[in-house]
Amino acid sequence: MRILLINGPNLNALGRRDTSLYGSKTLPEIESAVIAGGKELDAEVSCFQSNSEGAIVDYIQEQTPNAQGIIINGGALSHYGLSLRDALVDTGLPVVEVHLSNIHARESWRQRSVTGSVAKGVIAGLGWSGYLYALDYLVTEITQGGEQ
Repeated sequence: MRILLINGPNLNALGRRDTSLYGSKTLPEIESAVIAGGKELDAEVSCFQSNSEGAIVDYIQEQTPNAQGIIINGGALSHYGLSLRDALVDTGLPVVEVHLSNIHARESWRQRSVTGSVAKGVIAGLGWSGYLYALDYLVTEITQGGEQ
């Protein structure tokens, strides 16, 4: 089974970007942890990050025919990325959205997620561990045929 791990704008700056909100782990450290978690669950995790919505949409369109699920932290695109939302819908795959910080305790414009509305679930405010929870959920969802 193959899971896509997609990160959007500014997440390449993790580890140096407002660590009080986003934690001190870098994106490569998070990706390594998720890849290792995937191996334990017999899932291959393919990682991608871009600061460009178009590049993320292209990646989704190119990679989803050979994937079974998506974990995405769209960053700010989560709140206004309509083409990203449409690309996620078009995949027909289960999606879990992850946010490192609790978007519901932040600015009002961050509290609405256009991509979260098409996800199976949204994990927010649990730091980098949210990625591992998303992975565990997706693997279970896929192997049990959606009967969680």
